Amino acid sequence: MNERSSVRELAEQLRRELNRYSPGEKLPSSRALVERFRVSPVTVSRALAQLAAEGLVVTRPGAGAFRARPHTTPAPAGDTSWQEVALSADGTGDVVPRTVDASGVMISLPAPPPGVLELSGGYPHPGLQPEQAMAAALARAGRRPGAWGRPPLEGLPELREWFARGIGGAVTAAEVLIAAGGQSALATALRALAPAGAPVLVESPTYPGMLDLARAAGLRPVPVPVDRDGVRPDLLADAFRATGARVFVCQPLFQNPTGAVLAPDRRAEVLRIARASGAFVIEDDYVRRLAHADAPPLPRPLAADDPDGVVVHVGSLTKATSPSFRVAALAARGPVLERLRAIQIVDSFFVPRPLQEAALELVGSPAWPRHLRSLSAELAARREAMTGALALRLPELTVSHIPLGGFHLWLRLPEGVTEPALTAAALRAGVSVTPGRAYFSAEPPAAHIRLSFAAVAGTGEIAEGVRRLRAAYDEVG
Repeated sequence: MNERSSVRELAEQLRRELNRYSPGEKLPSSRALVERFRVSPVTVSRALAQLAAEGLVVTRPGAGAFRARPHTTPAPAGDTSWQEVALSADGTGDVVPRTVDASGVMISLPAPPPGVLELSGGYPHPGLQPEQAMAAALARAGRRPGAWGRPPLEGLPELREWFARGIGGAVTAAEVLIAAGGQSALATALRALAPAGAPVLVESPTYPGMLDLARAAGLRPVPVPVDRDGVRPDLLADAFRATGARVFVCQPLFQNPTGAVLAPDRRAEVLRIARASGAFVIEDDYVRRLAHADAPPLPRPLAADDPDGVVVHVGSLTKATSPSFRVAALAARGPVLERLRAIQIVDSFFVPRPLQEAALELVGSPAWPRHLRSLSAELAARREAMTGALALRLPELTVSHIPLGGFHLWLRLPEGVTEPALTAAALRAGVSVTPGRAYFSAEPPAAHIRLSFAAVAGTGEIAEGVRRLRAAYDEVG
């Protein structure tokens, strides 16, 4: 059982037993709870913290945990109905009204209900995260001179240099800004490059969180189809001509959700088409550090082969570390860099210095390359386990492309099987999957689902998850 499940179960057990204690009465000590439930002290501490956050217990350092006293009668609820009028008037004069909707992001963020295997997750399982290395890096970072002071607004020079080396080419540290995760960096880039109401070209299918960002900024996503070799240059050129767009957002490496890698002959063509259109390319290089052990040498980022400032590059440490390790980089050259910098400062000032220092400690430690090698091997094994289980139990689902990087598979459903029916049946069977509709900015050509092999504990859960998905398919197929 993983730590998160243990905390959840212990908190539930303690919640049921609270009525045994009078308000203000002391609960058993942490040591007694460790011995009784045979869990770690960390599990006990986190379970009590959860109950404290719910207002059920009060913890007093050095004294223990106590049942909380009942709250006084709450004040009458206010009348918020006026907000419907105020919010409905927002953006009424916009050419493309903003749509503030997080549903695309939320399809892979929430944890599934207890007992449900998570084949829908967007982040690695805690067992794949370098938790000890991150903890050690954070501890060392906190002791660095000046670690709690104000960092340079663009980010620590050493961290900017590290990201610049990773991009390669002629990119320098002066052309890199440190951002608070890839999502924040994408939001900054979209705001900097496209005015409200403008079209923005996107791959189809593509990352739903980026579509949510674009719509929230009042932009109009225009789809450009992707095949197993990445975006189609002929259709990209057509889309630029038809829309007059000045921005194209793409994931050239292990594209989400298809896993496609932009073919060598298409790389230069995409840059040429964008340059001829007077447009920027936002390169979301989100899983470069999640290549599988059997992957060939990776192509360089598009930004490394772009001397003209066409590419605005986004790279992140988050997918290879933890959802909470939100450190990313924005790289650009030319006048656009100052606009990116200004928007980021206005929005968030800067990324907290302790987190930047911890990132430097982590990537500079011997544990970092060891973690990447271990992660690479584990992802390859999990991909093989999932593709094997699908071939054995669910040959009806079409895997259009088996990626050599990333953490998921993209599957087409047979005619007559709908995404809502299958995802609902899957939850009833005890497994969560991601419906494909949110990955399309317009009408999808077919029904799909995305299956993650990184969010579960191991290959055993992958096999069991596919078995449960087979039962769901039999229910609706």
